[in-house]
Amino acid sequence: MDPVVALVLSVSCLLLFSLWRWNTTRQKLPPGPTPLPIIGNILQMDFKDISKSLTNLSKAYGPVFTLYFGTKPTVILHGYEAVKEALVERGDEFAGRGSIPIFEKFTKRLGIAMSNGKTWKETRRFTLMTLRNFGMGKRSIEDRVQEEARCLVEELRKTNASPCDPAFILGCAPCNVICSVIFQKRFEYSDQNFIHFLKLLHEAISIMSSPWVQVYNTFPALIDYFPGSHNKVFQNMYYIQNFILEKIKEHQQSLDVNNPQDFIDCFLIKMEQEKHNKQPEFTLENLKITAFDLFAGGTETTSITLRHGLLLLLKHPEVTAKVQEEIESVIGRHRSPCMQDRNRMPYTDAVIHEVQRFINLAPTNLPHAVTHDIKFRNYLIPKGTTIITSLTSVLHDDKEFPNPERFDPGHFLDKNGNFKKSDYFMPFSTGKRMCAGEGLARMELFLFLTTILQNFKLKPLVDPKDINITPVFTGLSSVPPEYQLCFIPI
Repeated sequence: MDPVVALVLSVSCLLLFSLWRWNTTRQKLPPGPTPLPIIGNILQMDFKDISKSLTNLSKAYGPVFTLYFGTKPTVILHGYEAVKEALVERGDEFAGRGSIPIFEKFTKRLGIAMSNGKTWKETRRFTLMTLRNFGMGKRSIEDRVQEEARCLVEELRKTNASPCDPAFILGCAPCNVICSVIFQKRFEYSDQNFIHFLKLLHEAISIMSSPWVQVYNTFPALIDYFPGSHNKVFQNMYYIQNFILEKIKEHQQSLDVNNPQDFIDCFLIKMEQEKHNKQPEFTLENLKITAFDLFAGGTETTSITLRHGLLLLLKHPEVTAKVQEEIESVIGRHRSPCMQDRNRMPYTDAVIHEVQRFINLAPTNLPHAVTHDIKFRNYLIPKGTTIITSLTSVLHDDKEFPNPERFDPGHFLDKNGNFKKSDYFMPFSTGKRMCAGEGLARMELFLFLTTILQNFKLKPLVDPKDINITPVFTGLSSVPPEYQLCFIPI
C-alpha cells in the first residue's frame, strides 16, 4: 500500500475514533451547544463578558449544561438552586479545583487556591487555624485594620483635595494588613519597593481578567509559544514570588520556634515537624505559593472592591449622604469606627453588601472539579471534569433582588430599615472552597469605607449622571474603569 494512502487512512481512523469517543462522552454529560473540532464552543463565547454568554446559553439549555473550551468539556451551573446543590449540599464531591492553566504555570498546583486532594486539605486546614491564632476575625486583627485605616486617611489628606486616582492608595491599605499577618511588617506608602510590588500585582490581575488570557487558558500549549500579555503575567508573578522567598529566607535566619511572630514562622515550624515524612506537604515551595495566595487574595480583591465602592458612591451621592448621616449619628467625629458599630448601622451595612452584590467581583468564580465520577441531576459527570459556577446568576437573581442591574441598598433592607440577610449573597463563593479570608475582607471593607467617609466628602470631577461605572473587564474578576476624585476633608 502506498505510504501516503496508509498515512491518510491512519489519520482518518484516529480522527473518527476521537469523534466517536467525544460523542460518547457528550451523551453522558448535560446538554449544550454542539462543539466544533479543536476549538469547541469558543465562537459562542464573548471573552469580554463570559458571564453574559453563560446567561444567554442557560436560557436555551437550562441551569446545568456543557460547554467545550477547546477539546475539554466544562459543566456550567447557572442559578442559585444548581450552585447551592453542588457547592453546599454536595460540597465534598465538587471540592476539586478545576484547571486554570495561567495559574498552574506559576503555582504548580501548590498553595490553597490551585491545589487539590491531600495538599489542599492539609494546607487549607493549617492556614485557617494559623490565621485564627493570629487574630483573624478577632479584636487583635481589628486593631491592625483600624491602625491601617488611620494611615489611609493621613495618606488621603496629602492629596490636598486635588484630583487623584485612588487605585494605588486603596491597594496599600489591605496589602499592609495581610503583610502584617504574613511577614509581621507593614510598609510606608512611599516605599519604592512597595510601590513597585503593588504595581506588578495590579497589572497582573488586570491582565488575567482580559479576553486574551481567557484565550490562553483555552489553548495554553499553543499560545505559550506566542508573544502576548500572558508573558507579562508570568514575569510579574515570578518577581512577587521571589520577593516572598527572600522574606522566607530572612525568617529562617531569625526563627524562634518557641515564639512564632507571623504566618511564615508558623509554617517553618510545621515544616520542621514534618521533615521526616516521605511525602511532606509542608515544603519551602508550598510555603512560597501559600504566602503568595494569601498576599494576592488579601490585597487585590479588597482593593478592587474599594475602588468599585467609591466609584458607586460618586455615582449615587444620595446614598453617600445617608451613609455619612449614619456615621455621624452612631460614631461621630472623635473616635475610629469599630466592628461593633456595624450592628447599629444597617444602612451602611446594606450599602457595602450591595456594592459587593452589584459589582459581581468574581462573575464565574474560580472553577471547581468533581472529585470522583458522580450522577448530578440524572447526568453522569466524570471525575476531574471542570465545573464553572455562575455567581452572577446568584448575585443578580431578579426574584431575590428586584431590578438586579440597579444599584440599590434596599436589596438588603427590610420594610423597617433593618438589615436583611440573603442566602443569595455569595461574593466570596460558598461551600468547601469559599474564600479563606472572608472575615478579614468584610472587616476591612467596613472599617476602611466608614473611616474614609467619616473624614472626607467625595467630590467627582464630572456630573454624577455622567460617571461611567461599566467594568473594563469581567473575566477572572470585574475590574473597574480608571477614575479620579477629590477627597475633601470634613
